[in-house]
Amino acid sequence: MSVPTISLVVPAYNESEVLPEFHRRATAALRKVGLSYEIVYVDDGSRDSTLDVLRDLHRHDPCVIVVGLSRNFGKEIALTAGLDSSRGEAVVVIDSDLQDPPELIDDLVAQWRRGYDVVYARRTRRGGETWLKRWTAHAFYRLIARVSRVHIPEDTGDFRLMSRRAVDAVRTLREQHRFMKGLFAWVGYRQIAVDYERDPRAAGTTKWNYWKLWNLALEGITSFTIAPLKIATYLGMSVALIAFGYAGFIVFRTFIFGDAVRGFPTIMVVVLMLGGLQLLFIGVIGEYLGRVFNESKQRPLYFVSELLQPPDYPTRAAEPVATARAE
Repeated sequence: MSVPTISLVVPAYNESEVLPEFHRRATAALRKVGLSYEIVYVDDGSRDSTLDVLRDLHRHDPCVIVVGLSRNFGKEIALTAGLDSSRGEAVVVIDSDLQDPPELIDDLVAQWRRGYDVVYARRTRRGGETWLKRWTAHAFYRLIARVSRVHIPEDTGDFRLMSRRAVDAVRTLREQHRFMKGLFAWVGYRQIAVDYERDPRAAGTTKWNYWKLWNLALEGITSFTIAPLKIATYLGMSVALIAFGYAGFIVFRTFIFGDAVRGFPTIMVVVLMLGGLQLLFIGVIGEYLGRVFNESKQRPLYFVSELLQPPDYPTRAAEPVATARAE
């Protein structure tokens, strides 16, 4: 079995309802491209019958590879496991919920053939989502674009195509706290966008509630910028200057007008404000310190409990990260 040209990496968590339809559409889209392909499904410790569905797909389709993780590690790490298992000259990352249409793969491959290393799908419309989720996503992308030193494309998820050298570059980044959209942008290389309209979920329910989205946003900000620490420094300096100025005013007023017993509400407000700011920024420092603590353990990112692939599946030799893709 030769090394495939296209690898489709699909992380899945409790997606048993939609996987058969996704596989049908993805297979049709890949056949339309006309290049050899493989589909790497990663089961992220699903609690439903997702792994059973994937085993059945593997039995009936020799192009299907199944990576079953030992537990739920989260989408970012499941995606990493899929990239580690892929062997194609180009790798397409896509969710299995059919919000990202597999039919767009043909357009992504067309841009890759033009020499681009990263072709990311940019959403022009987000179907099936509430106005609050759309607004918060819009605000997050604009915020991180302003505070991060790395340009992270706006309105862009994980759906994209990457060349082999871009994938190999991302695979060298083994940090525990993984914000994949940022890592994809950090490696650089030639990148271009392909616009599309995102569809509602075909089946099942979203795994991303607002709490998980908040944590993902926090992960992205703390992984790619120290802006919160700078804000803490600047705000602390500003408050200190205001406090010194106010202290000077109090001393001056005492010398001129005497020391009247007044201002208890003002004192309480100032004390509470300063105490709140201190606790807030101790929390910010704690977020960064916690990440240093986790990285210092150097634990493996994931463990595989089951790996299903063809018996004659080739092993790709290690390639230098900087090696250009052969045209």
